[in-house]
Amino acid sequence: MDGKILATLEFRKIVYKLENAAATSLGKAEAEKLAPSSDLETVKLMLQTTDEAYTADRLKGSAPFGGVADIGPALQRARIGGTLNPAELLDVALTSRASRRVKRHIAGIHEDEPIPLLNGVAELIEEHKPLEDDIFACIDEQAEVMDNASAALASIRRELRSGESRIREKLEQMIRSSSVQKMLQDAIITLRGDRYVIPVKQEYRANFGGIVHDQSGSGATLFIEPEAVVAMNNKLRELKAAEQREIEKILQMLTAKVAEAAESLRHNLDQLARLDFAYAKAAVAREMKASRPIMNDRGFLKLKKGRHPLIAPDKVVPIDVSLGNDYTAIIVTGPNTGGKTVSLKTIGLLSLMAMSGLFVPAEEGSQLCVFDAIYADIGDEQSIEQSLSTFSSHLTNIIRILDSMTAKSLVLLDELGAGTDPAEGSALAIAILEHIHRKGCRIVATTHYSELKAYAYERKGIINASMEFDIATLSPTYRLLVGVPGRSNAFAIAERLGLSRDIIDHARGEVSEEDQRVESMIASLEEDRIGAESERQAAESLRRELELERARHEAELRKFEEQRDKLLRKAQEEAREAVAKAKREAEQIIADLRKLALEEGAAVKEHKLIEARRRLEEAAPELAKAKKKQPSKKDKISPGDEVAVHSLNQKGFVVELSGSKEAVVQLGIMKMKVALDDLELIKPAASVKPQQPKQAASLKRTRDDQVRMELDLRGANLEEALIEVDRFLDESFLAGMGQVYIIHGKGTGVLRNGIQEYLRRHSHVKSYRLGAYGEGGAGVTVAELK
Repeated sequence: MDGKILATLEFRKIVYKLENAAATSLGKAEAEKLAPSSDLETVKLMLQTTDEAYTADRLKGSAPFGGVADIGPALQRARIGGTLNPAELLDVALTSRASRRVKRHIAGIHEDEPIPLLNGVAELIEEHKPLEDDIFACIDEQAEVMDNASAALASIRRELRSGESRIREKLEQMIRSSSVQKMLQDAIITLRGDRYVIPVKQEYRANFGGIVHDQSGSGATLFIEPEAVVAMNNKLRELKAAEQREIEKILQMLTAKVAEAAESLRHNLDQLARLDFAYAKAAVAREMKASRPIMNDRGFLKLKKGRHPLIAPDKVVPIDVSLGNDYTAIIVTGPNTGGKTVSLKTIGLLSLMAMSGLFVPAEEGSQLCVFDAIYADIGDEQSIEQSLSTFSSHLTNIIRILDSMTAKSLVLLDELGAGTDPAEGSALAIAILEHIHRKGCRIVATTHYSELKAYAYERKGIINASMEFDIATLSPTYRLLVGVPGRSNAFAIAERLGLSRDIIDHARGEVSEEDQRVESMIASLEEDRIGAESERQAAESLRRELELERARHEAELRKFEEQRDKLLRKAQEEAREAVAKAKREAEQIIADLRKLALEEGAAVKEHKLIEARRRLEEAAPELAKAKKKQPSKKDKISPGDEVAVHSLNQKGFVVELSGSKEAVVQLGIMKMKVALDDLELIKPAASVKPQQPKQAASLKRTRDDQVRMELDLRGANLEEALIEVDRFLDESFLAGMGQVYIIHGKGTGVLRNGIQEYLRRHSHVKSYRLGAYGEGGAGVTVAELK
């Protein structure tokens, strides 16, 4: 692609956005090399890569490129025998580690959401974990060789630290001496040329042996290495030289390992650059709210709400344009500053972006073509140095385009034929358009000449278009209207601005009859377009309302079905819980009866217990009933009637009436006193033949009994208290209480200990504890029932 065209359409600004979005210098370099491709399969592959990166970025964010550096120069030096410094070796290790992380990050995404192209690139990355470990074992995060890089280095550094400590101790002894302090400018120890010295006043030089290493600017202070530490400093210097030799040996060893892996590491850099560039394209697409275009090589393009990517989102006006099916050329007319040039650049720049594998700022479903070249003559290229006028510069550019274009090219011409006599300019413009059209190119051209409107109207395969202009506000709307030629709005604008009506009428008389007919035709087309647009908007509004209504109904239907399913599930769960509860209660009743029989010597037979359990199971609640029938006055309960006890979800037989509000009911092997309001007649005595066991345990309980939550045993002895506790726990358990309070007082603790020991063994008690603050403290035991 011609570099001049890329500059004209501002493609480099898009590349600059990509460079800024890249996370590494490798990705920036890759972005800088970006160029449009004329091969359809290559473009599709690039777009697929961008799409995968967009998906990966949406799911898990950008890949972890932190730590990646351009280690190419360091690898090259290692290969030719140079020694890498600690910082370069650290960059090699960090880059290798980052490449492993990137590889695993992409592989993890690929498992959940297939991204085959990105994963294929990531799989080419070779791991060098042993090399990383070797470098990290010798070099720290500050790019310093560590003591444990080798045993020799550790030993040398221990001696260095010991020697430095001895020198400082010696010098500190000297400067602490009162006789020496008066000779010193400052009582400090400092360094000159890696040797420890002290600042001595000039007049006391003769009192000090040793070596002068430096003096102050005024000459009043001499920095002297006392003779007592000269030998120690010399030893220190020897140790530092040995340290440097050992460090050099370590660096050479690590560099040799890097050299062995240099080719693989260089290959990894290429893959990291490709991945970073792909993520940069995804980031730019997200920033622009861009979408993936559908590509073809048939010369067809269709932009839906295409936006120029370099214009602020709050100011850009989207355009809809189609080219290449019914017509291959568009002639755009309209006033200056109406947006014609921006529309041209939008079409050209979006085509270049798509051919470079980038998403374009347009709605989903937009289609673009892979052209072999895009040519553009846009803007005033007048050159004083070359003595070229505006017309000459345009014509020179157009001639170059005519010589280079093919049938698969896109040609963008701005203000075709401008800059010369209108009659000759329009004739030349028509001739140029005709030549390009016959060549088969796709053309979008802008002009002011009305003759081109008539040419486009009459010529097959060419269509008029215009930039919309609002007469009411005297301003352009920047909307591209394909199929409608632009009108000359000079008279309307002049009239709105207050020019005399006589002058305007006189001007209209000067316009030829043919031009007036063209203007009338355009006006008629404009009115039809506005009407059609209004009807389309009304239809679109109605369609949206219908879709919203349909969506609302579908949502309500889904909500109804979800509620129905939820209620069914809840009812089933409640049924299971009710049945389970009934079985648990039956088991507990049978256990209590066994216990009672053992304690009181009642001869309750085992087969009777089994029969009682069977009848209790058969008495499971019937959950299918929609609502509980309330007993009416006419349902008079009599002895022998079969009844349902609502509070227990059990069936039984009335043994006798106890007053006007209660009845004794036989429930299997138990007799209970139950309130008449809690009973429902099932069958009268006449049709029921109750079977009563020979021996039954009786438990008196009424629904109206006030079951207490606490039992006060203060003043009772232990034996009496345990009897009361047992009765109290039974009543509380049958009443469904979860927690009760037993008040025994503090006293000697005998009553409390005995009650708690009894609670520990009781079958109804889940746990117990002493009362908390506000519950009675150690004078109360709180029991939690099962």
